[in-house]
Amino acid sequence: MTLLLSDPRVSAVPVHGVDEPLVALDRGFGPARAFVRRELAIRLESARAALPPGIFLRVVEGYRPSHRQQAIIERYSAEIRTEHPDITDPELRVLTSRFVAPLEVAPHVAGAAVDLTLVDSHGNELDLGTPIDATPEQSGGRCYFAAEGISALARANRELLARVLGREGLVNYPTEWWHYSYGDRYWALATGAGAALYGPVLSGAA
Repeated sequence: MTLLLSDPRVSAVPVHGVDEPLVALDRGFGPARAFVRRELAIRLESARAALPPGIFLRVVEGYRPSHRQQAIIERYSAEIRTEHPDITDPELRVLTSRFVAPLEVAPHVAGAAVDLTLVDSHGNELDLGTPIDATPEQSGGRCYFAAEGISALARANRELLARVLGREGLVNYPTEWWHYSYGDRYWALATGAGAALYGPVLSGAA
């Protein structure tokens, strides 16, 4: 059974609150120059170095302020409620969390997550089955890491991404093939770490 970020076990994970700055990723990760925790940046650099020649990581988003996270929650929740007008609030929270984390546990708000893909030497995105940020509804569920109905090449690329990032201690959110995190509450629960390293970044800390 897929562990979702809305699961109460995630919010129950304690946070150590390590005082570690956000840093901008170098241009080799793409034009977004996303901000992430310093340790996550180091691990991403190591993962990039482990890729086969001619393949690179492109990070499209890292740290996300809480107000932007809340806006995404509200927008996607409204889409789901339109599709399912009789849905209860607890059911809505669960379905929403397949695509966007509840604010109190959101890895992006902690600077502990990246949305990323693979590109070639010309900057062209490789086939990973769906675009980044395709919702479960838009993709017919193919946004799930282990989804069926994607090409063999997309499967191989997803596995390559998982392999190089997994070796650096990052964990994937299984409903989003592009989302990986390190040091947040979901990561702590998935790895048995006992506590998260990072809590929400205070406004202006970036």
